[in-house]
Amino acid sequence: MSVMAGVIQFDRPLQPSDGTADFMEAVRHFPGNAFETWEDGTALFGCRSQWITPESVHERLPYRDGQSGLVITADAIIDNRGQLFEQLGIGRDRRNDLTDSELILLAYRKWGSETPNYLIGDFAFVIWDESRKLLYGARDQLGSRTLYYHRASNRFSFCSVIHPLFSLAGIDKRLGEERFAEFLAIPTLLDAVDVHTTYYADISQLPPAHSFTLQEGKLEVAKYGSLMPERRLTLGSDDEYVEAFKEIFQQSIRARLRTFKQVGVTLSGGLDSGSVSAFAAGMLAGEGKSLQAYSYIPERDFIDWTPRSMFADESPYIQSVVDYVGNMNANYLDFHGKSPFTEIDEWMDGLEAPYKNFENAFWVKGIHEEAARQGIGVLLTGARGNYSISWGSAVGYYSLLLKKLQWLQLYREISMYGRQLGTGRKRIVRAIKQQVFPEKGAPFQPGVPSIIEPDFARSSGVFEKLSPYDVGLRESTYRMLTEREDYFGNQAVLNMQGTISAKSSYRLGLWERDATSDVRLIKFCLSIPVEQYVKNGFGRSLIRRATENRLPDKVRLNQRTRGVQGMDWVHRTIPRWQSTLEELRTLCEDDRASRYLNVMQVKESLDKVGPALRPEQADDPHLKLLMRSLIAYRFLKRLQ
Repeated sequence: MSVMAGVIQFDRPLQPSDGTADFMEAVRHFPGNAFETWEDGTALFGCRSQWITPESVHERLPYRDGQSGLVITADAIIDNRGQLFEQLGIGRDRRNDLTDSELILLAYRKWGSETPNYLIGDFAFVIWDESRKLLYGARDQLGSRTLYYHRASNRFSFCSVIHPLFSLAGIDKRLGEERFAEFLAIPTLLDAVDVHTTYYADISQLPPAHSFTLQEGKLEVAKYGSLMPERRLTLGSDDEYVEAFKEIFQQSIRARLRTFKQVGVTLSGGLDSGSVSAFAAGMLAGEGKSLQAYSYIPERDFIDWTPRSMFADESPYIQSVVDYVGNMNANYLDFHGKSPFTEIDEWMDGLEAPYKNFENAFWVKGIHEEAARQGIGVLLTGARGNYSISWGSAVGYYSLLLKKLQWLQLYREISMYGRQLGTGRKRIVRAIKQQVFPEKGAPFQPGVPSIIEPDFARSSGVFEKLSPYDVGLRESTYRMLTEREDYFGNQAVLNMQGTISAKSSYRLGLWERDATSDVRLIKFCLSIPVEQYVKNGFGRSLIRRATENRLPDKVRLNQRTRGVQGMDWVHRTIPRWQSTLEELRTLCEDDRASRYLNVMQVKESLDKVGPALRPEQADDPHLKLLMRSLIAYRFLKRLQ
């Protein structure tokens, strides 16, 4: 893992007045094991290396290949090394010590601009071909690493993070109004739909599943690859699907255990992280390692106000996984005294952007920091599992059966589902009918009122830009059969999630790796029949069957309740609410804020929320609007 950077000057040699020394110094300050630069007149590459894999120890980046003259700097862990060894004809005597960056360079020598299509893993890399005066770079399909760039008439510069680029002469820190307008206008957690822009006017980003080529001053950015399967998979029995799934799921997890450091996992009381933990703990036992589990729990004085079908404290389910699986050490973290309000500045500094998921950001940040403090190199997650390994809404599937008039199968499934939930068929049928025939006439209400100033919205044309997208501005219809394809094809969502993970790892020196979003695993999950995901009264059936005898039934078969992390965020905010109110009132009087933020809406929401908070206001859209407005306001002040 690395924070990489570079600059290419087209018309003359680089000079100290270009700010290159400050540029590289800004990269050097990140935590890591080594810092190297490579320079050749008009080109300068740098890298702050963070050693994670056994092969990366003592890796020197940037690396120049003496035979080809190519220079690479990379931020990468490649998961299909064995496959690449065979394709590239690499002898067994070289395989153990070959670094991932060298492997990428060998792949580029063979396949050129097609190289990303052959790579599986988390990566961003840039290669300089001095003989052809050609610069080439790429970012992985799921956007797990970041790559930003600035293009001028006579210079091109790039970096894993944004702020070092401002050290270079001629790059100003100005608000990217186009992207900021999207942030303010979209009522959901999504920050923006444009995957090329950033919150800084002069800085662009390379989107997930994209590469760039720069030659003779001409920049070309192109999409590559696809997460959609090449063909549908048909097997002979349910058991065969389960066994095939387990094989590829274990392959995904095993690839993510490749570190000479300790391994951790973010563990909740649900299926995704529990499944990752169960398989990973068993594999680590064979290496003589144990798995460190990190779990967020509410503060001790929090009284759970959520409905009976939910639970804010997942520790009983977490502990059942730890006890059942074995070879795991539980770390329960309540982050006493921390709240969404206390962590805004540090989280925004690391993210280099405003954000919306404030309810969870403070404890995600806390888990990452604690894992780094304990020397964890790889922190496993199951973040995208809802769309891969544990996909399969029972009610959604039953709606499909109803539409297809498959009455006997529908009756059988509803009967078994009702027994599992302890509820009658009539209640289930009502839920199915509501999905198939949603009520008409009720006005659509977005989740959170808009916080964009109306004149700014008009001048930016943001709502016209957003109109083709499903971002919560209009009523949408649930489409089970295309839900996963829509998700994995949405580069804006993938970019947002990948960016959060990457930026945290740069700041702390550990690598968060999602074992539920391996490219091979995603394609497998999308290739098998939908019927494998809902069976015998169980939604999310595939992963439930695959974890039999691996997870406790308390977790594996649970369909009656679900954990809701972060529901104590208002409880944590109450002690600081008066100072928050003061800052919001200041926002309402600030001309910088009123240019972009809907101050009238902020004032209205202040009146609706009131001077005193209650913990059960955690889902109040007006309270969420106030927190989002506060975060946007603080970001604006950073640009002055």
